[in-house]
Amino acid sequence: MGRGWRGGRGWQQAEVPPADDAAAWFGGRLPDGWFTGAPEVTVDRDEIIVVGELPPLTEEYADDAARAAAEDGRISRFREDTRDERIEIARQGEHRYQRKVAWGARLGGTKALFTTHSVPVMTRLRQPERRVLDTLVDAGVARSRSDALAWAVRLVGEHADSWLAELREAMSKVDDLRSKGPDLA
Repeated sequence: MGRGWRGGRGWQQAEVPPADDAAAWFGGRLPDGWFTGAPEVTVDRDEIIVVGELPPLTEEYADDAARAAAEDGRISRFREDTRDERIEIARQGEHRYQRKVAWGARLGGTKALFTTHSVPVMTRLRQPERRVLDTLVDAGVARSRSDALAWAVRLVGEHADSWLAELREAMSKVDDLRSKGPDLA
């Protein structure tokens, strides 16, 4: 799965099956009672992340810190209690969609992701870009160029969410039009 030699074009990411129905598949596959509603399912080329909302806490807490600790504890309990079933569902999802599956849970103001996939990304940078990364490392913002690059990507993602959402929507429309076009194969 993943990568392969593509003739004269070099080493590239291999095609993975579409996962347009992943939210519906996971929603239908999950046991009743795990989450209060349909889980949030996020898909990219490498990973599917399934995050569900746990039933709310009913107890009273002295302060926000105590409530946050209780939320964290409930999420930890969910993680342990559902481990074997989540592994089996993930195995089936990975076979179906040829991507890693990770899990998470949300409760109140607390969200935790369990064992997400970290994917190496290769890039070529010219000196000005490398100097930016080195500055972040030298300033202690990041431990390495790799961490600095991940930090920069997160920062851009936070500040460009609406633009990225618009771009993804436009790409989806292009994909729809492309699928309606003639088959040239």
